[in-house]
Amino acid sequence: MNEQGYRIERDSMGELRVPETALWGAQTQRAVENFPVSDLRMPRSFIRALGLIKGAAARANYELELLAPEIAEAIAEAAREVEQGDHDDQFPVDVFQTGSGTSSNMNANEVIARLASDRLGKAVHPNDHVNMGQSSNDVIPTAIHVSACLGLHEQLLPALEGLEQQIRDKAAALEGRIKTGRTHLMDAMPVSFAQELGGWATQVGHGAERIRASLPRLEALAQGGTAVGTGINAPPSFGARVAGLIAERTGVPFTPCADCFEALSSQDAAVEMHGQLRTVAVSLMKIANDLRWMNSGPLAGLAEIALPALQPGSSIMPGKVNPVIPESVAMVSAQVMGNDTTLAVAGQSGNFQLNVMLPVVGYNLLQSIGLLANASRLLGDKAIAGFTVNEGRIGEVLDRNPILVTALNAVIGYEKGAEIAKTAYKEGRPIIEVAREHTDLSEEALQRLLDPAALTRGGIQK
Repeated sequence: MNEQGYRIERDSMGELRVPETALWGAQTQRAVENFPVSDLRMPRSFIRALGLIKGAAARANYELELLAPEIAEAIAEAAREVEQGDHDDQFPVDVFQTGSGTSSNMNANEVIARLASDRLGKAVHPNDHVNMGQSSNDVIPTAIHVSACLGLHEQLLPALEGLEQQIRDKAAALEGRIKTGRTHLMDAMPVSFAQELGGWATQVGHGAERIRASLPRLEALAQGGTAVGTGINAPPSFGARVAGLIAERTGVPFTPCADCFEALSSQDAAVEMHGQLRTVAVSLMKIANDLRWMNSGPLAGLAEIALPALQPGSSIMPGKVNPVIPESVAMVSAQVMGNDTTLAVAGQSGNFQLNVMLPVVGYNLLQSIGLLANASRLLGDKAIAGFTVNEGRIGEVLDRNPILVTALNAVIGYEKGAEIAKTAYKEGRPIIEVAREHTDLSEEALQRLLDPAALTRGGIQK
């Protein structure tokens, strides 16, 4: 770009060139030049949160008679445009920037100041006006909490609730279908599909409950603590006003933090919440792997179910179809588990009055929320809802399962049962045939004691 493609901007450190069409100013440009680390930028949801915070701060400052009404209104309108995503291309700062996120805060301040100045026809200052009563040290922790809570309320919790319901619906549709249970990947006593899927649904439901239990601490906002937690340069009621205005705007019950020193110096609420996300990821990987095993084959595997065929599975083996959705979900789960390690390291990086890994906390927390929400929807819509049961296969395997002899323990004893099971294994015969030869139980008693459906109900069959 030639000289005509730039303009000169100034900040407290001096002058530098900024692209002519950029809405940002000098401090953002310094960050662009100082942090050419990755191609990662703060997510849309984080930029949305910055817009919400800046708009709420402008209105709070107007209510407190600290900001002229026309300037407050211009800032609020510009902030709303940022909130809505109208200027996402104006947020170029790398995730791996200053640990406080000052560059991202100033990026928002400069863009909003420029938009407000153009709207008002006079200068609106990024620090004195847009950042009034604020510091990066409370804005960025607040943005992390606001963006994460919105993602949880709007994306992940509805996705988990939907997945749980889809699993329960599928379980109800498969009521009465019995299959071989497995422990250690080895044949075990029978279970019903409804029981197996019910366990999955409960896992998902518990994951959502864990998230809801952690939400109140994430809904508490650091705004008002300013530089070190003392609230310097902000009126005492400022943080509560901002939290209330954001709550009113979003419908999420945000509150001011109980202790600004804790809110600035730690990211414990984010670490706690991501721990809940890790648990959800563990649950989804378990479900995905069960589906992969159940679908394995179709000839040499378990072949209990057939997942929907979504795409060719091989570039060299014609006709091969793979369990692509469970594989995708498993990779999402692995990514979230890795993100949790990052959150744990970043969360303990609070030195005295400030955590200094805030951008990476926000990036990874928001990525995990989005990934889990999308993966949950995919798993429900493209795997759970559409799989079919291979009735002949599960019946054949169930009839020949020697472990059914367990049901005879109370009648013939463990040792005799083991002898019958070994014979059935060795000769490849149904357990009922071998039991008929090696016990004096009647045919009626054997049919009743070895009925797979009855065995799924537990207890001693009399």
